[in-house]
Amino acid sequence: MASIKNIFSSRSDKNGEFSNSLNKILGFKPKDISIYETAFTHRSTNEKNLDGRPQNYERLEFLGDAMLGAVIAAHLFKKVPNGNEGYLTKMRSKVVSREHLNELGRDLQLVKFLKTTVPTQQFSGNIYGNVFEALVGAIYLDRGFKYCEKFIQKRVIKPYVDIKKLEGKVISYKSLFIEWCQKHKKHFNFEIYEDNGKDELKHFAVRLKLENEIVSKARATSKKKAEERAAKRAFYKLKIKVDSEKP
Repeated sequence: MASIKNIFSSRSDKNGEFSNSLNKILGFKPKDISIYETAFTHRSTNEKNLDGRPQNYERLEFLGDAMLGAVIAAHLFKKVPNGNEGYLTKMRSKVVSREHLNELGRDLQLVKFLKTTVPTQQFSGNIYGNVFEALVGAIYLDRGFKYCEKFIQKRVIKPYVDIKKLEGKVISYKSLFIEWCQKHKKHFNFEIYEDNGKDELKHFAVRLKLENEIVSKARATSKKKAEERAAKRAFYKLKIKVDSEKP
C-alpha cells in the first residue's frame, strides 16, 4: 500500500492539482494557499516555520473545532427557539461528534492531500476528522468568519443537520447505558479479558457485567471501541429506551 507521503508528492502545486482540488472542496479560491498547506501537514514531517515553531495542522485543528462549535451552536439557537441549554448542548455534540467529523473528512477524501511520513494503514479513523477541523481553521484565517460560516453551512449543516433525525441519533451507547444504570440504581462494570484472536492488529476483549452477570461481550482494536460495542449490544438486549430529548 502506498504511503500518504507518495500521494502528497503527486499533488505538487507545480501542476496545480492541490489548488484545483482545494477550490472545488471550498467553493472559492484561497487568498493564501500556504495556510491550507499547513492544514494538510502532519506532525510526522517535523516541519518548522522561520521562527522554529512546529508547522503542522494541530493548531488549525484547535481553531477549526472552535469555529464549528460556534457556527453549529448559533444555527441550533435560531432553529430551535424553545430548546434549553441541555438540549442544545446534546444536539451540538451530535453534529460535531468525532464519528461525524471523520465521516465528513472521509467523504471529501481530505487525507489524500496530507503531507506525512506515516503510511496510511497506521492512521486511526480520527485523522479524517482532524484534517477536516484543520481545514475549517484554515478557512477562518484565510477568509474570515463569513466564509468559514458559509463553508460549514454548505458542508455540514445543509446536508447533515436534520433536527428530527438528530434527536433520535445515538452518539454513545456507553453513555446511555451508564445513565440508565444510574437512573435504575444498577451496578455494572466493564471487564477486560484475554483476547485469543489471530488478527494482525492487537484487539481488546471486553465483558459487560450488570449486577455481576455478563450481559454482553465485544472485541475491537481499542478498549474504548470494545466498550462501546459491548454497551450497544447490552442496550438492545435489555431493550433500553432512549429518553426523549425534545425541548
